[in-house]
Amino acid sequence: MRKVVSTLLIITGVLILTISIYQFYQQKISTNKTLDKAQQLVFKRDGQAKMVDQFSPKENDVIGVLNIPKLERSLPIIEGTDEEMLEKGVGHYSSTMFPGQDEQILLSGHRDTVFRKFGELEIGDRLIVEMPYGEFEYEIRKTEIVASDNTTVIGPKGEEVLTVSTCYPFSYIGTAPDRYIIYAYPMKHLK
Repeated sequence: MRKVVSTLLIITGVLILTISIYQFYQQKISTNKTLDKAQQLVFKRDGQAKMVDQFSPKENDVIGVLNIPKLERSLPIIEGTDEEMLEKGVGHYSSTMFPGQDEQILLSGHRDTVFRKFGELEIGDRLIVEMPYGEFEYEIRKTEIVASDNTTVIGPKGEEVLTVSTCYPFSYIGTAPDRYIIYAYPMKHLK
């Protein structure tokens, strides 16, 4: 009987591991496809010079690219933060502004997919947001950890600030109780 139970536990473990690996690679493929779309969108910006005031994406649209030089990562930005969007990349919280609008821009992503190694970022590191109408560089100036139900991080700031959030702790298994928040401020408008 022990041998049967041991064998069943091993099979269950292998099955769970296989499913996890499959889901990880499916998400990675989806993010890479979306990144290709995002890079094409921002690449075309020279030929279709839009202004930020004319930019009005719909939910689930690919809207730009988030570059994280320290982590050597380029991630697609999707309009909206529902699970469907976050499976493809970084979500833009729809009630917040866009780069160049002098107010809060809020981006969110999963800690175990697009924001893996996010804890390695430090004060002074840069984040670059490429949009169809320009490229914007931000410097990380502050981080904080808040409860997952704390919504005070969302709202008018009186100045442009790129706020990036993900679940915390980074190595937590299951639904994390907190959120890791990065506040980055404009350095300069690049293009």
